[in-house]
Amino acid sequence: MSIPPQVGRYRIARSVGAGAFATVWLAYDDELQSPVAVKVLADNWSQRADIRGRFRQEARFMRQVDSDHLVRVLDVGELPDGRPYLVMTYAAGGTLADRLDDGPMPVRDALRVAADIARAVAVLHDNGVLHRDLKPSNVLFDTAAAGERVLVADLGLAKTLAHASGFTVVAGTPAYMAPEQLAPGGGIDVRADVYAIGALTYHMLKGSPPGQPVAATPRASAAVERAVRRALHRDPDRRWPSAAAYAAALEGLLATRQVAASPPAHLIRRSLAAVGTVAAALVMAGSSTASTAPHGWTRVGDVTGTVSVAVPDGWARQLRDRGWDPAVLGLTEARHPGLLIGADLTEWSDVDSPTPGVFVGVSRALPATDRPALPDHSGCTDASGRAVTVGALSGTVRHWARCGGTERSFSEVTLAGVEGSYGVYVQVKQTDGADRTDEILGTLRVDDSLLTQG
Repeated sequence: MSIPPQVGRYRIARSVGAGAFATVWLAYDDELQSPVAVKVLADNWSQRADIRGRFRQEARFMRQVDSDHLVRVLDVGELPDGRPYLVMTYAAGGTLADRLDDGPMPVRDALRVAADIARAVAVLHDNGVLHRDLKPSNVLFDTAAAGERVLVADLGLAKTLAHASGFTVVAGTPAYMAPEQLAPGGGIDVRADVYAIGALTYHMLKGSPPGQPVAATPRASAAVERAVRRALHRDPDRRWPSAAAYAAALEGLLATRQVAASPPAHLIRRSLAAVGTVAAALVMAGSSTASTAPHGWTRVGDVTGTVSVAVPDGWARQLRDRGWDPAVLGLTEARHPGLLIGADLTEWSDVDSPTPGVFVGVSRALPATDRPALPDHSGCTDASGRAVTVGALSGTVRHWARCGGTERSFSEVTLAGVEGSYGVYVQVKQTDGADRTDEILGTLRVDDSLLTQG
């Protein structure tokens, strides 16, 4: 679609998305010095009175409903060729569809986003409006200075609740539509949007919409599974009665931390018991480091016996020992030995949680990478990097302290062998103000012979 370089007072920069009916452009309001999104109706639809009417109705709905989680309409107008346009909030963080390209989301992240979507839709319902087309591309992320914000967009198919008793045309996106929405002439109400939010939650947790094959995914707790299944029930009377009720259920789960399934206790005990044998074998074989664990610490190792480390006893409650994917640091190689040990691994992905622990991963690609993509801990005080030597490994430690004004801190460590044959990435999360990074690194052991054989 062609568009002038200037629309009203808005300077057009580039296209940021296109749908069946319209294209959205990033533009700049030079007078107010801020970016905006300009949505322009497509050429082939601009002569249709019903489509133009729907476009204007979308603007009215978005203007009359006020919420921090809904895209706002700032202005309207027409191009010289008669095509109508809307000027809206610009969300610089992309869409939920973009994020789902990377697969399932961590359980807590998925529930937070779903709760925000539900709260936004509840505001629509309170104002007598049904969305009818909730899908990943209609959920945006605004990266404002106060923090990331979820925004629900695109009310092009929205209708008033007063007219929801007998739609004559099926409209929406099938993967996220309630069963009753698929029947022309069937009455729908707010519970159709509840189903769609449930479908979005399912997609975030599983990596695919309901009814499609799913890969290995983060394990949600039974309580989360029940909440999502209720939102997706085929019978509207057995769903959550409103978007607000579903949001409250998700927020309650987040508050009580009932979000991720814990490994069965007997598996945790078995893994930790097996680690004792592995550690002894490493000492006998002669590994990259050879110090023993301090008193009151527990040594743990990965399932292959390649790497082990010691942590304070209070941290050694849950273990994941089946390796890691170095791609998380931008390294191009397959899965390698690694482990994660912590007090509560169901909370590990939440950087704000009071859960101490250590991650260790071995990588052949790390020595050849000058700048691996280490996490950037915003909200923390960034201490300068320092050199460190751990047995035959050398590298750097970066430390972030006083995260969020608390005693929480993170250490990011990259180490490489003297011959550049392999490297080790270590992340230490601490929550009591103490820095045990050097003590933990002093217990690190890597069995070179097992790595070479692998």
